[in-house]
Amino acid sequence: MKVGFVNIFGKPNAGKSTLLNALMGEKLAIVSSKVQTTRHRIKGILTDPAYQVIFSDTPGIIEPKYKLHEKMMSAVKGALEDADLGLLLVDIDENREEANEIFQSLKLKVPCIVIINKIDEEPGDKIDKAIAFFKDKPYAKEVVGISALKHKNLEDLLQKILSYLPEGEPFFEGDDLTDLPTRFFVGELVREKIFQLYKEEIPYHTTVLVTEFKEKSTLVKIVANIIVQRDTQKGILLGEGGKMIKQLGTESRKEIEKFIGHKVFLELFVKVKPKWRDNDFMLKEYGYF
Repeated sequence: MKVGFVNIFGKPNAGKSTLLNALMGEKLAIVSSKVQTTRHRIKGILTDPAYQVIFSDTPGIIEPKYKLHEKMMSAVKGALEDADLGLLLVDIDENREEANEIFQSLKLKVPCIVIINKIDEEPGDKIDKAIAFFKDKPYAKEVVGISALKHKNLEDLLQKILSYLPEGEPFFEGDDLTDLPTRFFVGELVREKIFQLYKEEIPYHTTVLVTEFKEKSTLVKIVANIIVQRDTQKGILLGEGGKMIKQLGTESRKEIEKFIGHKVFLELFVKVKPKWRDNDFMLKEYGYF
């Protein structure tokens, strides 16, 4: 069977998480319209009798401004080192020269497919120009236009991916979709709702730590701490009379129930940890290795 590691790279908001979810047919990576939503490297294991592809969604490539960013870029570096194939994703409206500079800086040593994303509502000549720009670049074995959101041309993309992978034995047995624990995804689903419900800097100053995950006979009890940097941010998260935290809890619980397929009792607490994004000990505690 065809087996290999296929890692997705690109700038923030190119659509990497949407592409992973579309290829997997399941929601593994959280998605929002805000940049830098993805902070971890998230693996999705796509298994078929004829192949096993281990996809990795990686954080958007940025210049680090604090230690959390450095940890995110370390996840990208790790993905660079173990790929059999790279998917270089670019939004069709993105500055192509900037994307080219980023792709060149990656110094990938494996074959790469450049993917022009979000083509579903674009005229043909615009798509042709984007494909032509990348087609002669030394890192691009092929250039493919897709819409990850509308699932356009994904089957064609998958066949191209498989053509570059070696034959071998599967790395993962069974039907697991990822190697990450359920509680990781629980924290991510809460964080996704924070991105959707709160504005400005709040999502970027926030992380979520699941402190309890207990499966009982009738439900799953989950307790999570939402970490912020300042008391004012805690006040915004709570909202007047606790209104916002209640909404966050309700919407998060519904998403978690859909994800794990069980009734959930969810408790959320807000904790202030000054400068957690620049504290190595705290970053490790919160899962950023």
